[in-house]
Amino acid sequence: MKNVTDSFVSLGYWPSAGSFGFNTDILATNPINLSVVLGVLIFFGKGVLSDLLDNRKQRILNTIRNSEELRGGAIEQLEKARARLRKVEMEADQYRVNGYSEIERQKLNLINSTSKDLEQLENSKNETIYFEQQRAINQVRQRVFQQALQRALRTLNSCLNNELHLRTISANIGMFEAMKEITD
Repeated sequence: MKNVTDSFVSLGYWPSAGSFGFNTDILATNPINLSVVLGVLIFFGKGVLSDLLDNRKQRILNTIRNSEELRGGAIEQLEKARARLRKVEMEADQYRVNGYSEIERQKLNLINSTSKDLEQLENSKNETIYFEQQRAINQVRQRVFQQALQRALRTLNSCLNNELHLRTISANIGMFEAMKEITD
């Protein structure tokens, strides 16, 4: 092990006759190298890094701003949609109420017209029955009158002789003349 360490130590004593070489003394070279590298990075990279960070910050802020605007627009559209929904629901309720009242009105109209039609049919039926009754009564009266007249004529023809027949005709003519004088 001592040989390995000696070999690293002997590397540190290379002649430096204007050439580049490795300094193997870790404790002496590392902090110096790191401070030089960091100093160079900070000096030259500070502007680039701050520009990158500023650009990134602006993009994030723009994205947030755009998101807020989109959110506001979405909320506004949502409110408009909710208002339209409420309006449509109210109109639907109104149509529903009007539809029900229209149905009830049409139902009442139908019931009323049906009852009127039934009443007219009942009246027509009663008039037809009355007419048929009157016609039947008139037919019966005519038959009774014809039969009575025929019976009276038979009775008169069998009972009357010419003289009685002439007196009856004269009496009837006298009655007609008297009636004629009263009406004139």
